[in-house]
Amino acid sequence: MRSLATELTELRVKAGLTTREAAKLIGTSPSSLNRLENGGKVIAAEDVSALLVAYGVTGVKRGELLGLARESDVQGWWETGGSLPRQATALITFEAQATRIVNASMLLVPGLLQTAEYTRAVMTATGVTGAEMESMVSARLGRQAVLSKPRPPAYLAIIDEAVLRRPMGGAEVMAAQLRHIVEAARRPHIDVRVLPLSRGGHTGLDGTYVLLEFAAERPIVHLEHKRSGLFMDELEDVSPFQTATDTLVATALGPADSTDFLASVADDFT
Repeated sequence: MRSLATELTELRVKAGLTTREAAKLIGTSPSSLNRLENGGKVIAAEDVSALLVAYGVTGVKRGELLGLARESDVQGWWETGGSLPRQATALITFEAQATRIVNASMLLVPGLLQTAEYTRAVMTATGVTGAEMESMVSARLGRQAVLSKPRPPAYLAIIDEAVLRRPMGGAEVMAAQLRHIVEAARRPHIDVRVLPLSRGGHTGLDGTYVLLEFAAERPIVHLEHKRSGLFMDELEDVSPFQTATDTLVATALGPADSTDFLASVADDFT
């Protein structure tokens, strides 16, 4: 663990980052990062993967350090746990830095397009209630500010029709949610595409993903599951998702037809 800690410290210094700056990038405290670099804290593999992205480490060196991380954390590169707080913070940071965000969503409305009531319905369905639910709702709505800043990223949401038909929270909540997406899609930097069931199978059926692209850094893919999450930035890992995005856009309805489709499904709920 001390060998890995030393390597990470040297890489941070080489990247020209203070512990405070690096800690902010991965959603931890400066004191926690200090303990990690001093060998006084177990290094979670998820922290290592996020730090490597922040420090711009690639290729063989990245593989070596991830190997060390797997030895010190049998959970591997994946973070496991209930609410993924560190990954959520890292995702918010990456979204704020991105020039383009792609969200291919096969199960739920993308978080950046969710209404508060829809989010509450999702939380309730997954067993999150009370103060914890309201905290998570607030955090999710806060993330959406990235689409309203003066120079927002281009945002592409590719949504399977099954997402639109699932009555999360009931008909009234769903109708309002779908109309909210229609309104969002009127903004010039937001592109919403629907994958209708009539098109049959498509490459998105193997899972939801978020693809983030940057002006001067390599793109990142974020995958999130019930109790695990993962960031990837190696070209061989990211490239299939870029290809999948192109394929899904070619399969989906165009922008105008997608908004008409959304409005029609909203009407079905009323």
